[in-house]
Amino acid sequence: MKKLFSFLFMLAFSTVVISQESMTFQADITNKNGDVIYIKQGNTTLQEIKVDSKGVFKATFPVKEGMYQLFDGVEYGRLFLKNGYDLKMTMDASAFDETIKFKGKGAKENNYMAEAALLEEKFNYENLLAAEEEVFKKGVEEKKKADFERLDKAELDPVFVSTYKKELEMNFVGLQQYYTKIAANRKLNSSKAPTFDYENHKGGKTSLESMKGKYVYIDVWATWCGPCRAEIPFLKAAEEKYHGKNIEFVSISVDVDKDHEKWKTFVTDKALGGTQLYADKNWNSDFITAFGINSIPRFILLDPNGIIVDADAKRPSNPKLLEQLDSLLK
Repeated sequence: MKKLFSFLFMLAFSTVVISQESMTFQADITNKNGDVIYIKQGNTTLQEIKVDSKGVFKATFPVKEGMYQLFDGVEYGRLFLKNGYDLKMTMDASAFDETIKFKGKGAKENNYMAEAALLEEKFNYENLLAAEEEVFKKGVEEKKKADFERLDKAELDPVFVSTYKKELEMNFVGLQQYYTKIAANRKLNSSKAPTFDYENHKGGKTSLESMKGKYVYIDVWATWCGPCRAEIPFLKAAEEKYHGKNIEFVSISVDVDKDHEKWKTFVTDKALGGTQLYADKNWNSDFITAFGINSIPRFILLDPNGIIVDADAKRPSNPKLLEQLDSLLK
């Protein structure tokens, strides 16, 4: 009996040790995007979890306490993980953010982040970024106060709260920087656009002056840019919608010199429409630097006299672009 007691004690003790040095994660995903999900931190994959015979993703693994991302195909959500957690997630991948729910140890923190993500989606950042500086600052302070108060009232894990507050602070700094950039772009509106004379994919060169008399919608992009490529179907649709109208769609590549042939091949293979140009000095081209472009895609709208209508125009995927073009081209 004594030996049996000793054995049971050791077994119980070993179970406690394992649970404290690892965690269990389980996901029951309806309409999953694949048979493998990934838990990552930045570019590092912490865990690759394959679906089992019951259609459930489950794994036990050690983890360094902190924030992670869960990927199901291209969709992803955020996780807060630590050893000792026994976290169970349910989700419908066809409505990813709206359906994420957690149960088990660690659920409270992760449900908080899921709910916060939905609140962020509903927040009208577009109106805030379009506001005058004083209104913008007041709006940011009000949002910051509300976010921190909601976090403090939730009674969550102290490490989670500390980590999440640091992220919120960084997000607000980033928002201010983005606003400053947008405000600088707005100052360019109603001024004369700088000119260009770039290589045309069809041969020869094309200048901005050659398009005088037409509205010009410019897409600054590169072949390696994922977000740029994501806009291509929407850009093609806009070109088709306004075919024959008084507007020229121009794409300016800032691909570096070594990728010149890659650009030529990409334009051909993807059957890109509009006027396809190649910037003479890439990021250092006069036209690019005049608009302070350091990230892409970037869209610019000019009027028939070469005056800047919008130095930071809406993307083709944004329905408001079509509303704006409809009003100009009616």
